[in-house]
Amino acid sequence: MKRNIKSEQKFTQILENETKKANIYLSENQLKKLALYKDILLEWNEKINLTSIVDEYEIIMKHFIDCLELVKYIDEDKKVIDVGTGAGFPGIVLSIYFDSRLNITLLDALDKRINFLKDVINRLELKNITLVHGRAEECANQKEYREKYDIVVSRAVANLPVLLEYEIPYVKVNGCCLVMKSSNVDEEIKNSKNALNVLNSKIENSINYSYFVNEEEYKRVILVVKKYKQTDSKYPRNNGKIKKKSL
Repeated sequence: MKRNIKSEQKFTQILENETKKANIYLSENQLKKLALYKDILLEWNEKINLTSIVDEYEIIMKHFIDCLELVKYIDEDKKVIDVGTGAGFPGIVLSIYFDSRLNITLLDALDKRINFLKDVINRLELKNITLVHGRAEECANQKEYREKYDIVVSRAVANLPVLLEYEIPYVKVNGCCLVMKSSNVDEEIKNSKNALNVLNSKIENSINYSYFVNEEEYKRVILVVKKYKQTDSKYPRNNGKIKKKSL
């Protein structure tokens, strides 16, 4: 059942109620910015493909509530990069939650999405946020980005062995990746043993959570992947080699 929400007041009220259920508490300003973000997302989605989720209640649950789960595991003094940010999930949501106190970089390869993100950042007046237009495997080999981040975040980017090769090179030693996945990741984890070893990292924790949309439960997991040693300079490989054979 679709639940399009007819007013900003009703939207923010439902959003506030749902975040409280997840033990996340938002200010009036944060609620208003998320509501405006939703409006900009739907406005741009008519011009370029940003999301298949256009029902406003589903945006609250599948985008905002889902991304906000990360805030429980991020401190605002950390330097964060969102690799393959797409429409800004989770990076824009994190910036809104931390009221621009979080130093965050959004990386995406598609120029149209970068233009959308620029519009969001300007209209929401977000600060302390950097946009990078580029491919993950190429930027990771540039010294201004390589091993410069405490935390890498990502959502719905790639299969885990591939994702690790994209992300681990951005992380400082003793930093981590927070990888958002559906809960059915056992096979991906099993297939990632070599990648974890080669990239000097390990899965330190697996955090399960869930939410309901129209009585259907969505089971999710955040994988905490810690990096304990520098990444060999040969990684990440070029995109052709990564796609041809993952680590």
